[in-house]
Amino acid sequence: MPADQTEAAAEGHTATASRPDAGSRRGRRDAAALALKDVPHEPGAPKPDPILVADGIKRQFGGLTAVDVDHVELQRGAITALIGPNGAGKTTFFNLLTGFDQPNSGIWSFNGRSLSGVAAHRVARLGMVRTFQLTKALSKLTVIENMRLGATGQRGENVFRALFRSVWGAQEREITTRADDLLERFKLDAKRQDFAGSLSGGQRKLLEMARALMVGPEMVMLDEPMAGVNPALTQSLLGHVKDLREDGMTVLFVEHDMDMVRDISDWVIVMAQGKVIAEGPPDSVMGDQRVIDAYLGSHHDAVLTEEEEQEVLAKAEEALERERAENEETAQ
Repeated sequence: MPADQTEAAAEGHTATASRPDAGSRRGRRDAAALALKDVPHEPGAPKPDPILVADGIKRQFGGLTAVDVDHVELQRGAITALIGPNGAGKTTFFNLLTGFDQPNSGIWSFNGRSLSGVAAHRVARLGMVRTFQLTKALSKLTVIENMRLGATGQRGENVFRALFRSVWGAQEREITTRADDLLERFKLDAKRQDFAGSLSGGQRKLLEMARALMVGPEMVMLDEPMAGVNPALTQSLLGHVKDLREDGMTVLFVEHDMDMVRDISDWVIVMAQGKVIAEGPPDSVMGDQRVIDAYLGSHHDAVLTEEEEQEVLAKAEEALERERAENEETAQ
């Protein structure tokens, strides 16, 4: 994050990004596609202008290796989807990159600054924020109070200065104005004084995304933004994710809905068994044999020989015989 933007965010003065016109929005979408046009469709492919770079990231839980990523780069200003079968290590990788967990080994950097050992709240202050598959809204606070909490560098958080409203009052008004602008953008302004716990699942996703923007981030990471969302809000959420790119932000998201991945992503990274097995544009990745094998099994379309067919039939017959014998024994 540039020094002037960091200083503004730290003081709580970062203004809500002005919405670009249609031509500018198309330009940013086309710019992302153009930047990735000549990137090889291979795991760990270097990007022209990476905002995040990770090397040798490994996370083990006892004898289980959950993440083992050799090299990954994320292109600045693009929407990148992180996909893979259940248990592939996607959320664990998210947690490692954002400081919610620490790897056994590896290095990674954001805007050229190492994030190794950096706490999650400091990662957010540097301009890389995330949402969660299970939303983290504070249910006993109102929507506007949740939004205010998202702003960083608030003077009133200091115990001594909190006694003097003249010190922090103006800043709080500016934060509230920024929060109201975001609530209006995310169609949550009518819920401003409602408790966050009273919102629907989809509205909580919107609130979490809006609250993340209170930091004025450069990169937003979304963990399954459509999980548990009412279909009526799906298109709205899709539009907001696209808007993040059009507002100049970089997006990395985890998702299982392949239609959504095709619709909004510029680039796709595929994980399986903790490793990155494929990269490329959505259409290229969907037809990659490595990806098909990861989702369906490496022998899903293999033609069996006559001997293999006989072996499969013999095992099936043996299983049936055992089942019959067990049933007869139970009946007696």
